[in-house]
Amino acid sequence: MDGVHVIERNDFDALLDALTRRGYAIVGPTVRDQAIVYDEIASSADLPAGWTDEQEAGHYRLRRREDEALFGYAVGPHSWKQYQLPAEVKLWRARVDQDGGLSNVTEPPRESPRYAFLGARSCELHAVGILDRVLLGGSHPDPADAGRTKDLFIVAVQCGEAGGTCFCVSMKTGPVAERGFDLALTEVLEEHRHYFVVEVGSERGADVLADVPHGEAVEEDRTAAGAVHARTASQMGRELDVTEIKELLYRNYDHPRWEEVAERCLTCGNCTMVCPTCFCTTVEDVTDLAGEHVERHQRWDSCFTVDYSGIHDGAVRGSAKSRYRQWMTHKLATWHDQFGTSGCVGCGRCITWCPVGIDLTEEAAAIRESEEGPK
Repeated sequence: MDGVHVIERNDFDALLDALTRRGYAIVGPTVRDQAIVYDEIASSADLPAGWTDEQEAGHYRLRRREDEALFGYAVGPHSWKQYQLPAEVKLWRARVDQDGGLSNVTEPPRESPRYAFLGARSCELHAVGILDRVLLGGSHPDPADAGRTKDLFIVAVQCGEAGGTCFCVSMKTGPVAERGFDLALTEVLEEHRHYFVVEVGSERGADVLADVPHGEAVEEDRTAAGAVHARTASQMGRELDVTEIKELLYRNYDHPRWEEVAERCLTCGNCTMVCPTCFCTTVEDVTDLAGEHVERHQRWDSCFTVDYSGIHDGAVRGSAKSRYRQWMTHKLATWHDQFGTSGCVGCGRCITWCPVGIDLTEEAAAIRESEEGPK
């Protein structure tokens, strides 16, 4: 099934039904705890209809829209990382013998549901690909990591509204998804019509669409979708000059700006928790009160914690300055050397969810300006 198609708002639930019949657990945006988060959904009634998000550095609020858009927001605190790399995984459980050895070592099943991601944005699709390269591209990939995204069905949504901290245009990761999806939707709201312009990205996507009432897009539909894309691209709340940014940061390892940002940084790790590509983990062993059983868990960690760089003689990065510099330089520079791409997709979450509003685009610009002078 080629070409561009249209699904009317009244037929949208048929798309979800088609995915459910194929055995997918649908994960999409929903409103909870005064934020738009990702969770399993059953129908369009679970989506954040009529809600948008107001974002700035250190600021996130939901507010009502003047329409009933299903996807009229930017991105919330959740990313799809939680399904690629869960926040906590039990690796094994064992019995502690009297001599201190371990027996009856068992590994829990690590199979994931067959997921369909609904509402993934272009920047997030890039993040999914980047994180897959990190988790699966090494010499010892974990089969469980591969299993979590195996047979994944993605319904992307082209952004209809940029957030105040978005800069995906700078990173060339959005706002329009060009690949990595099975179906891509552009939501269009007109005075007397609410519909979705649909692009098919795979044979599976075509198969699902065949089960959903739809029509062929006419020129007016394509033009309306194009206007949505152009408007969003012009709304970026931030921008980042990435010209030779790796070399810029390498040259300025001892720049005084690192001290300035450290005076504000709380080293709380919020930026790494909401980042869709940060992948630091730690391993913890826990025992029951009787000391008869032990379990090993893998949990999210952060390069902002002192213990993360701890060795026998203390922490390698003991100061806030060294930890922020490590995070930002890795994200924008050394990631290129390790994985062949930037670790940043321009979603802006780290800016929004920083309690003190630290902005990596501002920090990079300050370092660049100190070399080049004000523009």
